[in-house]
Amino acid sequence: MHEMNDKKANWGALLPILVFLVLYLGTGIWFEYIKPVEGQMGFYIMSVVVAFSIALIIAFMQNPALSFDEKIHCCAGAIGDDNITTMLFIFLVAGAFGGIAKQAGGAESTANLLLSCIPGRLAIPGLFLIACLISMSMGTSVGTITVLVPVAAQVAGNGGFSLPVCVGTVVGGAMFGDNLSFVSDTTIAATKTQGIKMKDKFHVNIKIALPAAILTMVILVILALRGGPVTVTHYDYNIFQAIPYFIVLILAMIGINVFIVLFIGIVLFLLVGMMTGSVDYISAFSSMGDGTSGMFETMVVTILVSSIAALIRENGGFKAILDFIRNHFSGKKGGMFGIALLTSLMDVATANNTVAIVIAAPLARDISKEFGIEPEKVASLLDTCSCIVQGIIPYGAQLLVAASLAGISSMDIIPSLYYPYLLLVFVVLSIFFDGKGLFGLKPSE
Repeated sequence: MHEMNDKKANWGALLPILVFLVLYLGTGIWFEYIKPVEGQMGFYIMSVVVAFSIALIIAFMQNPALSFDEKIHCCAGAIGDDNITTMLFIFLVAGAFGGIAKQAGGAESTANLLLSCIPGRLAIPGLFLIACLISMSMGTSVGTITVLVPVAAQVAGNGGFSLPVCVGTVVGGAMFGDNLSFVSDTTIAATKTQGIKMKDKFHVNIKIALPAAILTMVILVILALRGGPVTVTHYDYNIFQAIPYFIVLILAMIGINVFIVLFIGIVLFLLVGMMTGSVDYISAFSSMGDGTSGMFETMVVTILVSSIAALIRENGGFKAILDFIRNHFSGKKGGMFGIALLTSLMDVATANNTVAIVIAAPLARDISKEFGIEPEKVASLLDTCSCIVQGIIPYGAQLLVAASLAGISSMDIIPSLYYPYLLLVFVVLSIFFDGKGLFGLKPSE
């Protein structure tokens, strides 16, 4: 195998990605907007695994100069990368954690506990804060939306608030937590593909996300104070079921190894579940099994995308894109904008932020070396840009689930997504100011 700098740029090597986009995006648009199928989301009719499998076959058919065995060796080297292997193992443990936490009632009790502590008149900013904390603890935006959107609908009805605003508030908070959580699959993918520690990415990321969240809170407080009085509803919770999430959140933020954090979380939820009667021997282990099973598609996609990326790189596809970015972007800022644009387009195409990160990550690593961008900044851009787009596109799982639960159209929610729009502004500012965010703004040298 040759180094990428020795390869000849070959746009034809990108054909597998084009095939994937036509199959996946084309099928999704057709069945979502042109010929909808009742009871099904159009973008989930074509399996992402099947689409990537066909793309991998196309990649194997290219470059006859390489034998089949050489192509297998190329794929094996990519799949066997230390960071990819670590990422796959973390996905498994994170799945088990999510399964037992849900079964033990942790998410519902945590949300209800926080709701009970917030004055009714500040219910909207309270929903945003709760969504942020729940998503950071759970590591899943869709799970957070599933738990909180019914509550948001109740808040809208009781207080006379706009339903799209309340739902959009939950979606924004869910994307904040998904972006920053140490147990989120997007964080795992972004950091492990760049070979950095999660806390290093977090330190860069928080300088971008926190200012956007603070401004969002200010806007939501103003909206809340303009609304009418809210009827305070009693929310049932068990404080013991909520405690493990807070412990996991604290351990992750102080930099404890993610495997240790997740194992501690599993044990705590197992003990609490047994103590409160929410789980028994059978339900505990079946829920962990369901959680790990839910990660299988993500793991298979990671393996397929790693293989496709390795063949595209070997065939000169990444060299073509890198040359394009080199010719149209200049300097470190240009490279960062290139990574941001690449990641955003991948999420528009796949409607899955984790998949978008896994696709964009190998090329982003090459761009970072070319333009001298620190790996933690690359990981932050990958995660943040994919979360921005994922939280805005009307055909993504987040808005589709939120709209379904609220009984409105996903398009109705888009104007009320204050946090994703503000986050986009701060990403642009962070690039102009060399990723320093609001705290410590100074021009890059």
